[in-house]
Amino acid sequence: MYAPKDIVELLADNVRKTMSPFGVSKGRVNGWWKGQDLPRDGKALLFTGLMYQFVPYIEATTRQLERFEDTAWAGRLGWARLAPKFLAGLGLDLLASAESKRKAAEHLRDIVKVLRASGADFGYRPELDAYSGILLYDLGDQENFERHARIVAESLQQAGIERIITVDPHTTYALKVLYPKHLGISFAVRTYFEEASLTGDRGGETLVLHDPCFYGRYLELSDAPRRALAGLGYQCADLRESGAFTSCCGGPAESISPRLSAEIGARRVETLGGSGAQIVSMCPICLNNLEKSGANVVDLSSVLARGL
Repeated sequence: MYAPKDIVELLADNVRKTMSPFGVSKGRVNGWWKGQDLPRDGKALLFTGLMYQFVPYIEATTRQLERFEDTAWAGRLGWARLAPKFLAGLGLDLLASAESKRKAAEHLRDIVKVLRASGADFGYRPELDAYSGILLYDLGDQENFERHARIVAESLQQAGIERIITVDPHTTYALKVLYPKHLGISFAVRTYFEEASLTGDRGGETLVLHDPCFYGRYLELSDAPRRALAGLGYQCADLRESGAFTSCCGGPAESISPRLSAEIGARRVETLGGSGAQIVSMCPICLNNLEKSGANVVDLSSVLARGL
């Protein structure tokens, strides 16, 4: 296990200097929207929070953390703050898998397909799309979270944004709950699957949904993706550990202990895989960690887009 203080200080330093927990510039991270002919203006702003885009960098970082966990090198993690951010970010970008980058972009493009098929009136402005700061809050660094979140929130305010469509549970919770609570800045926030209005007939195919903690426990949104799937003719298997009683995928523990994260993920996969049905996730962190734990899992956006 790594020292939490070293992890928090490194992430906070990256966010302060680059607006990214990984030190990789937004220009390198966020290119999924190119060629999508997205309008800039609409009744709501599509806001990804860059979470899907960060998955390739989470994978690359975790591979390195796994190599040195519980070794003498683990105690020297704090030295990473001394590396020039440009070089560190470039190095991590080269380590990140091209296939993982492609998959992350495809999930976001599937979300656009779902929104368009649902008749949603939305626009996308890449210059306004930014990391919410949620990991700093999760790790207890409220001061740096609030500093970063204020920059993000005020840029949205200054652009006249009032309504936001989110794509992942972490960003949704930050904008919907934490920004009003800690900054006094509020937006009307809805997830893309709440906006979904789709019909189809998938012949009653049964799926197993993994509810992320933020959606299941804290935002009480577990019914919304099930309604979206039901409109396309899918059925969702009953699972005891779902909704408000969902279990963690282990992903949030990766930065502190990849080994602990893998153990939690393996237990969750065992629970989800009992019926043999296709597992569906609606969070990029959950999707990545369940995949690493051996689950046959796909993203909700892929299922909804396939069902159109």
